[in-house]
Amino acid sequence: MSITQAILLLFIGFLIFTLDKKQENLPVPTILVFLGIVLSFVPYFSTIDVTGHMIYNVFLPPLLFVSAYRFSTDQFKKNMGLILFLATVGLIVMIAILGGIIYAISSPFLSLSLLGALLLAAILTPTDPVSVVSILKNSTGNDKIADVVEGESLLNDGTSIVVFTVLFEVYTTHQGFDFFPVISEFFYVSLGGTALGVLAGWLVSKGIHYTHNREYQVMLSIVMAYGLFNVAEGIGVSGVLATVAGGLMLSFEYGRTDKEEHFKESLDGFWGIVEISALSLLFLLIGIEAASYLDQPVWPFALIIFILSLVVRLIVVAGSTSLFPKWRKEISFKDSAVISWAGLKGTMSIFLILTFQADYAGSNDTFISVAFAAVLFSLVLQSLGVYPLSKRLLDN
Repeated sequence: MSITQAILLLFIGFLIFTLDKKQENLPVPTILVFLGIVLSFVPYFSTIDVTGHMIYNVFLPPLLFVSAYRFSTDQFKKNMGLILFLATVGLIVMIAILGGIIYAISSPFLSLSLLGALLLAAILTPTDPVSVVSILKNSTGNDKIADVVEGESLLNDGTSIVVFTVLFEVYTTHQGFDFFPVISEFFYVSLGGTALGVLAGWLVSKGIHYTHNREYQVMLSIVMAYGLFNVAEGIGVSGVLATVAGGLMLSFEYGRTDKEEHFKESLDGFWGIVEISALSLLFLLIGIEAASYLDQPVWPFALIIFILSLVVRLIVVAGSTSLFPKWRKEISFKDSAVISWAGLKGTMSIFLILTFQADYAGSNDTFISVAFAAVLFSLVLQSLGVYPLSKRLLDN
């Protein structure tokens, strides 16, 4: 992607986000993705090559960091049990159930092995609520639901990558699944990334005290967001969880004091621009990349998978919250329905699709098309429906 192409895409994003300022419940991701599909027919933009490396190493670190450091650590502590459960055990259970159902019904539409079905489920389970979090808060005034949705999405990216990587390795090498090495690798990657992020967040929060220039402090945050991600990936632990843990630690440290309030204001100013710029480019690029795979007759199967993913997610969320008395008192079935609906597919799902595409483009185009179509159904229908659904269920 050339600089000129990026600038033009940013300008399109500016126009859409300006429109959103006047309509708080406008589903920006949906509009940007559709515009991306339209732009794919313009020769100037059709030459853009969207890769997994671009999504993972360029867009993901800043989006993770800004979401994490803005996330209230008080709300995280209040909802930590449910957030951690949904982002780990809940996500794995969703993959197992959804993968099994996809395998059972796939034969009329697509030849899929059980492993292929689980791989497709792993692509479609991580959540990325983006702008629907603000829509949830505007429509219901219920911050708890929005915090659970946002907290889960921050953490389940790391789990989804580990699960996908394991399944993908078995899928590509045709070797058996060895339980204990996989579990030990999962804990090393997850806990190692989290520990590294906590340490880095603490060190940066202390280092800020020695740098009183706001611009230099923001520079340090850029180093942290990208540097922490790449260091973690370089030593074989989760860059996603390291960046999230670092951002949360930074938020926690500055939540305990007002001495560096000016630093938080500078962060908000800089990273707020980065966030909307990254989201503009990202969703336009998703539309441009997905367009070439959407001319295959996969839409009925993709719609079925999308509906199944919602049903399975509702079963897991509602089942989880009903298991424990504390959660049962705080989260009703209507709340569970809204939490389930608000779990859009987005950045991480696209990265996983592109990771699969890098090794199997051409031989598994139908699989890729189904995955892209299911993600588009999620982005469009869930973002359009979150406001009316939450108003209808939670206002009554």
